[in-house]
Amino acid sequence: MLKKVFEPIKIGNLQLKNRLVVPPMVTNYCNTDGTVTERYIAYHEARAKGGWGLIITEATAVDERGKGFHNMAGLWSDDQMESHSRLTERVHQHGGKIAVQLYHAGRQTGSHITGVQPVAPSPIKDPTMDETPRELTKEEIKEIIEKFGDAALRAKKAGYDAVEIHGGHGYLINQFLSPFSNKRTDEYGGTLMNRVRFAVEIIENVRKKVGKHFPILFRISTVEFVEGGLTIEDTKVIARMLEQAGADAIHCSTGVYKTMMYVIQPAAVPHGFSVSFAAEIKKVVSIPVIAVGRINDPLIAESVLLSDKADLISMGRAALADPELPNKAKEGKLDEILPCIGCVQGCIGRLLKGLDICCLVNPSTGKEKEFAVEPAKEKKKVFVAGGGIAGMQSAIIAAKRGHEVHLYEKGDKLGGQWLLAAVPPSKTELNTLTIWLKAQLDKLGVHVHLKTELNENIIENENPDAVIIATGAKPFVPNISGVNLPEVVLAQDVLAGKKDVGQSVVVVGGGLVGAETAAHLANHGKKVVIIEMQKEIVKDGEPAVKYFLLKDLQEHNVEIITSATVKEIKQGSITFEKDHVMKEIRDVDNVVIAVGSKPENTLADKLQGKVEKLITVGDALKVRKALEAMEEGYRAGLAV
Repeated sequence: MLKKVFEPIKIGNLQLKNRLVVPPMVTNYCNTDGTVTERYIAYHEARAKGGWGLIITEATAVDERGKGFHNMAGLWSDDQMESHSRLTERVHQHGGKIAVQLYHAGRQTGSHITGVQPVAPSPIKDPTMDETPRELTKEEIKEIIEKFGDAALRAKKAGYDAVEIHGGHGYLINQFLSPFSNKRTDEYGGTLMNRVRFAVEIIENVRKKVGKHFPILFRISTVEFVEGGLTIEDTKVIARMLEQAGADAIHCSTGVYKTMMYVIQPAAVPHGFSVSFAAEIKKVVSIPVIAVGRINDPLIAESVLLSDKADLISMGRAALADPELPNKAKEGKLDEILPCIGCVQGCIGRLLKGLDICCLVNPSTGKEKEFAVEPAKEKKKVFVAGGGIAGMQSAIIAAKRGHEVHLYEKGDKLGGQWLLAAVPPSKTELNTLTIWLKAQLDKLGVHVHLKTELNENIIENENPDAVIIATGAKPFVPNISGVNLPEVVLAQDVLAGKKDVGQSVVVVGGGLVGAETAAHLANHGKKVVIIEMQKEIVKDGEPAVKYFLLKDLQEHNVEIITSATVKEIKQGSITFEKDHVMKEIRDVDNVVIAVGSKPENTLADKLQGKVEKLITVGDALKVRKALEAMEEGYRAGLAV
């Protein structure tokens, strides 16, 4: 099934053992002075061990004033080289090849990070940022070009196998390339030839300093998806000019900060979303083309290569989820690959909050040393209550450490509330995590007891050494008049197929569960209204996920009523208050309750003092809490 992905390929003179690439992803693991940390090194080392053909490190600033994040790597100073040398040495020890991505944020940063006003081709504020940038003078442009070349030379001396120049995602080089951000009328603006000049001069400067044979990759946003921005036809011309200037490969991405949902795409975006754009670039250049964008399965990577739409495949989020993906794929162990589910919670979700990244499905990402699974010094009998994702995770880690593990689930299948989270539109991919967890339980010999609720009697009879309670939470039912009517149902029961609803439905609660339940019903032909107390629905949702969810609701004509409080439910109607005015919706077939959850920890209370070690794992009812629940489950497995 997999052949093309494991064929060797050259980028310039750099020989790669396969076509699978870890693209640059800002981790926020570095020191504020731009030096790399042991955590950063261990993170990349894990992927080198995993068998990737090429690892490209995250955006690395060529100028301290061009940083976009506090804790990102830098190569603006010779003082930073020693730490980078340690990184390349560790990667090379495992047969890996590593490139560094060089960048300048331009207007997509702020003085709260750099201490100075941002700079850009033109004094036009980025739609997502707070500050208007200062227009660069021609002298300053020349200085930045030199800094790219100097940083590239440092990279070469530090042992990197190649450099990638970041010309995409709305950063400084992209700002020059795009008419969306470049309004200059000198030799660096106006015409397409002039807008490309900055990028071309950077490539030429880098080439002059690193020599003829050192590979230079160039990353570009093939389409920006903004009004007046770059189109694929613009980018095809640009790509030819970049090749002529000396680029050895083109790395084809999409989007800018304003269209971040197309830079790092959530599950609502189809697999291989931007491959067609890479294919267009491949038609006009003779150097290797790297495709990226929602490619999280080696089988998809293989088909893209076989279709001759690209020469290499970047699998960023997939590399976060499972650093061992290439090794497992090469050995034919596709069912053992831990899948990226497109939730974007631990990666870009945390990064946009200024935090370090992690991964929902793989809590050891970025914690490779802290979460190393070592054999237990003493083998124990460990019982786990609850077969949701947190319970399964804790059982897996405990079993990997050599314990005898028994998992008890009162229902007839594993997955818990996570199974319901996978029902709404675009969320089916969540089921891949459930399948992986179940396969791991089976592989590790965990004793799974379905239709069996762990209780005091079992504990007394079996006398386990440790008990992990991961029973999650149950839906909260608000105290509303009429809430006990037969027409009133829980969102969880609707998603589970336990309750049918009529044609006209009102969903009470506009959080993620309520909004996605509404989308599910609307996609199946129901007329749906959402009533939410807050000023907006899905208030704490991930921006990219929320964007496509709201788009879905709009396309299916779901009415959204915010800043409203439900007062009474009657047969066929619901009354709510908005702006101090009482209003009524009539001809309602069903009311669906989706207002939150409350912990279900009664077993924990009963077992206090009755077992040697008792660990409780938190609520995972809502998908946005799953990130914490998976990590808690991992920690619980390590703690027994």
